[in-house]
Formats: sequence, structure tokens, C-alpha cells
Amino acid sequence: MAATILDGTKLAGDIRAEVAAEVRSLAEAGVRPGLAVVLAGHNPASEIYVRGKVKACEEVGIFSEKHTPPDSATTAELLALIEHLNQRDDIDGILVQLPLPAQADSKRILMAVDPAKDVDGFHPMNVGFLSTQRPGLVPCTPAGVMEILKRSHIAVAGQEAVVVGRSDIVGKPVAMLLLNANATVTVCHSKTGDLPAVCRRADILVAAIGRAGMITRNFVKPGATVIDVGMNKVTDLAEFQRLFAGNARREETFRQKGSTLAGDVHPEVAEVAGALTPVPGGVGPLTIAMLMSNTVKAAKLRRGSRVPALAGK
Repeated sequence: MAATILDGTKLAGDIRAEVAAEVRSLAEAGVRPGLAVVLAGHNPASEIYVRGKVKACEEVGIFSEKHTPPDSATTAELLALIEHLNQRDDIDGILVQLPLPAQADSKRILMAVDPAKDVDGFHPMNVGFLSTQRPGLVPCTPAGVMEILKRSHIAVAGQEAVVVGRSDIVGKPVAMLLLNANATVTVCHSKTGDLPAVCRRADILVAAIGRAGMITRNFVKPGATVIDVGMNKVTDLAEFQRLFAGNARREETFRQKGSTLAGDVHPEVAEVAGALTPVPGGVGPLTIAMLMSNTVKAAKLRRGSRVPALAGK
């Protein structure tokens, strides 16, 4: 029996509608959440991502502004911009789009963002809040993974979860969130011995390794829930055939564009898994929805005590 496909686009739409309703109720209390995006230089992929984020803000009623320092921006100039945004009360969230130009010290710049405005959830203070189960801002993609599980009514407590990938952006925080939700969690990486055998133990398998189609059917326990966080651009014909041979719709796209998007999970896993997120249309849409949610959360955490209607919400 084929896996149930978990529709991230629909779930993201539900979350955006909820965020828009929260924004309207904040407006009644005299607060409009604000997001500032810093896009340094001209990276075409980054420009597309930022456009999507600004458009999403417009749709839910969040104030947003884009700061576009030139390719030549120095660490000092970017730190001055971050400090200016930290001081502004109308800005609740600051998002620094990576990668930054080569001469800029990314780590110093990210560390300079006020943790209360760190809507990416990358600041060590927010990482600490997550690990000790205190209120804070959680990275958007891992938060999206948890929303997919919750809104799809997939039990987490007491389940065996395996996370493939240990990045600070996805692997570690999603492992922490699963642990906080009472799953038993194993984190795998390139040095894990007999990776397929470890993955086969999972009731919930999260693939965040960044290699197209690496997770094949022999990694998956029959009936497991598989969450595919991978977003890989496939341009090689042999690689395309390995993943999508016989998929007429994909073949047509590949012929026209010379590339297609693939997750970390091989399509054949749909024959084994109980539930599966597609790529595209799975975790991706949730990431921007959770950014909107985080911006509203930051506004409430920062300004709540000053706005009687928000206190205690």
C-alpha cells in the first residue's frame, strides 16, 4: 500500500491563516509585528527566498522591510546595521539571509542579532532555551517538521525517532524538539556505522543530510513516517534516471529546465512508508509559514508586558 502523502502546502496555508488572525488581534491592541530582512550582495537564490518571505509578510499583515547592503559590505557596516535594527521598537524580527559576502564574518553578524528578535532561532541563547524547554524562538524548518507531525495526528511520545543529519540549522534542533515531545531520539551522520540498520528502527525518520535520494527503501521500516527535509537540485541525467525514471511529469520538467528538485528520500520509499512528505510541497512551505509565526511570537514575547491586551496571552 502506498504511503499517505503529507501535504505541506495545505498545512502551511492553515498556519498562515492562523497567523493572519493573530496579526489582526494584535492590531486591535495597537501592535503591528515587524520583520527586517538583511540581504547583502546579489545571490540569485537568496533574492528568490527573500521575495517569498516579503510576499508572505504582506499576505498575513506583518510589516516588513528589506535592507540590501552592497557586495562590498564590511563586517563593521553590517554590524552597525544589525545594531540599528536591534534598537528599533517597530522591528520584532531580524533575518540575515545567508550566505553573506565572503569578506563578512557571518558568525559575528548572526551573534549580534538581539536574541529576542532572532526569528531564525540560531542564536546560542535561543538554542539554550530550546534545550532547557524555556519559551524562545525555534528554528523555522524544525518547527515546521513538528507542525506536520502534530497536524497530521502522528504520535511522537514514546516513538523511536531517527534524525539523519546533525546540522545546527535542522538536525540538532529537530532532534531536541522530538526529545522534548517525548520521543526516543537517535541522531545519525556520516560516521554512523550501518546507517540503514539504524534508520530501520525508526517509527519517525527525518532525513536532513543534503544528498538526493540517499534514503532508499532498505532504510525504512514498513509503515514508518518519513519526513524529507532535503532540497537538492538534480542536473545530472544518470542521477535523474536513478530517482525518477518512468515519471512522465518529472521527465517533461527535466527536459524543459535541465534540472528538477529532489529530496533526500528516494521516491521508492513511498511503497514502504506509512506517511511521507513530498519534495517539493512538503517541509518547504512550512519553513516560511513558521517564520511568520515566529515574527508574531517575537512581537508577543517582546511587547506583551507593555500591551494590556497581550499580557498573559
